[in-house]
Amino acid sequence: MSNLKPPYVIGIDLGTSSVKVGIFDLKGKPVAYGTEEYPLYTPNPGWAEQRAEDWWFAICKSVRSAIEKGQVKPEEIVGIGADTTSCTVLLVDENCNPIRPAVLWMDVRSTDQAERIAATKHPALKYNGFGNVSAEWLPCKALWLKENEPENYKKAFKVIECIDWLNYKLTGEWTTSINTASIRGYYDNKRGGWPVDFYEKIGLDDIIDKYPSNVYPLGKNIGVLTKEAARDLGLKEGIPVGEGGADALIAMIGLNVVEPGRVAFITGSSHLLLGLSEEELHAPGIFGSYPDAVVPDLNVVEGGQVSTGSIVNWFKNNFCGGLEKLAKEKGCSIYDILNEEASRIQAGSEGLILLDYWQGNRTPLTDSNIRGMIYGLSLKHTPTHIYKAIIEGISYGTEHILRTFRKSGFNVNELYACGGAVKSKLWMQIHSDVSNLPIFIPEVSEAASLGSAILGAIASGVYRSIPEAAHHMVNIIDKIVPNKEKHEEYKFYVDKYIEVYPILKDWMHDVTRHQ
Repeated sequence: MSNLKPPYVIGIDLGTSSVKVGIFDLKGKPVAYGTEEYPLYTPNPGWAEQRAEDWWFAICKSVRSAIEKGQVKPEEIVGIGADTTSCTVLLVDENCNPIRPAVLWMDVRSTDQAERIAATKHPALKYNGFGNVSAEWLPCKALWLKENEPENYKKAFKVIECIDWLNYKLTGEWTTSINTASIRGYYDNKRGGWPVDFYEKIGLDDIIDKYPSNVYPLGKNIGVLTKEAARDLGLKEGIPVGEGGADALIAMIGLNVVEPGRVAFITGSSHLLLGLSEEELHAPGIFGSYPDAVVPDLNVVEGGQVSTGSIVNWFKNNFCGGLEKLAKEKGCSIYDILNEEASRIQAGSEGLILLDYWQGNRTPLTDSNIRGMIYGLSLKHTPTHIYKAIIEGISYGTEHILRTFRKSGFNVNELYACGGAVKSKLWMQIHSDVSNLPIFIPEVSEAASLGSAILGAIASGVYRSIPEAAHHMVNIIDKIVPNKEKHEEYKFYVDKYIEVYPILKDWMHDVTRHQ
């Protein structure tokens, strides 16, 4: 049983493969967690779908599990918030029942629609950095559904994001989050909301009537937990629910990245860099800026790497079989051994430069037709050299994004990190050295779940704003400081990493398309 005292708030983090539910006190201390996985369906190459009933079953089981683990009484919960994947699209009827499986964020079946939308050169495409449009975004998926499943599209009462579905399940209210509307739907609160002429130009002139009409800021009390939802979740009817949003952006709140100068550094299979700017910013190589997407009157700036932790995992699974026995003998992980050995190798991995383009590049190049490579291999190099070159190469890719930010006038002073890479002190130190920035590590690594709980606390009236709540509920426990000498050493390698793309771009495109 936790020695923390009520009242408590719940944060629901509905991710790609599982849901994590956290119960926190009003100082952000975790009481208990519950988690449950659900299946992913891939009926065709490039497709990714999930079923809403799987989500709801997992959410209910996880909430009940967390309540039981923490020995929390339902009446001690005063607020609920949630985050989900984005852009995950659903077609639903009048009662918010899905007409077909949800089209998951990673689904890229709408590549043709994305290319046609990009070809319009509409001013709204400034949010894409004036470049390619990602097939992950809401209009692309909606257009594919309209063109390829016209009966389902016509039958749909609403076209909504996953967070809109979850909020309806909790409260029975139709709402749209300004967060997801801004970051993936081209919504601009300061210029009339939805860009009607843009949607008309791309062939979705009817979709705005299918969007929920109420667009709310994060943390707004959108309603209370219904009797039916309370029964399913094992909670008390009438608990206030705060408007939520996309998982990564809600994690910004859970990292206390709620003011300019700080950047959320969200690590995992991929890396995401998210910051706030007082000024509107649109430039090649940068996604956004998205107005009012997290904190009112501030703009979100976005950069990201497609493959990061997934490359490290690929290397471990395919090239480190010989370390399994040693790890068992030492009672540690393979990563612990690799990190220990890699720490003894000098910066630059003795001449190796790795391009982290295993699945293309999200920003600043936005090129899906390039692939990873490594230069400088000799008979001297060992698997440990390659491992270090991987984490250095990923760090160079992060610095490429940060240089693009700086070049466009968006300055970064501090990184606030969460996710899998935080477990490696070596990797975090290399990131800090390469980018010459301090990295702050929070007490709660489940930043999205905590961020959602913070929104629940705001909805309950405990706190008045996102900055106030985050300052009270996010606790920093570690700070990684850059090594100035190492930073100077790494400058050469970052420069060479960046120089490769324009030299080999056409060659890489030819080889990739030949496959």
